[in-house]
Amino acid sequence: MANLNKVLLMGNLTRDPQLKYLPSQTAVVDFGLAVNRRWKGQNGEDREETTFVDCSAFAKTAEVINQYFTKGKPIFIEGRLKYDTWEDKQGGGKRSKLSVVIENFQFIGGRDGGGQGGGGGGGGGGRAHEGDDQRPERSTPARGQPAQGRPAPEAPFDDSQQFKDEDIPF
Repeated sequence: MANLNKVLLMGNLTRDPQLKYLPSQTAVVDFGLAVNRRWKGQNGEDREETTFVDCSAFAKTAEVINQYFTKGKPIFIEGRLKYDTWEDKQGGGKRSKLSVVIENFQFIGGRDGGGQGGGGGGGGGGRAHEGDDQRPERSTPARGQPAQGRPAPEAPFDDSQQFKDEDIPF
């Protein structure tokens, strides 16, 4: 029988990430995530529920999350569910917890919200060194920007070309 354990969540951190290191010197970060669900009830009123999820990440992913995220920042995570059980020290009863182990993540929002781009697996982007007041000049324009002094070339648009249903391969 095939198995699949995949979780995709987008929400806001409920607390600052807490970075620790295992005895093997592998970084581990833990944080809470709040995920909101909105819908209209049967009577037409707006309803909302919030689900709180404990999340963990390891290695370079943990270090990047710890560096760039704080309480309230949005994040998109991809991971797997993990079920832990243990004996309660005070009461002696069995306890359990379901959490998400992050395998990949992405920044959500603009620069104020953590920037754009991918993360996880060591992504995140570079930072300027302190004291670097000068930026090197670009030899090529940024993607989608015209070179200085020249207007952006417009792509030719052929309005006469029509597609038929049988031209589409699916």
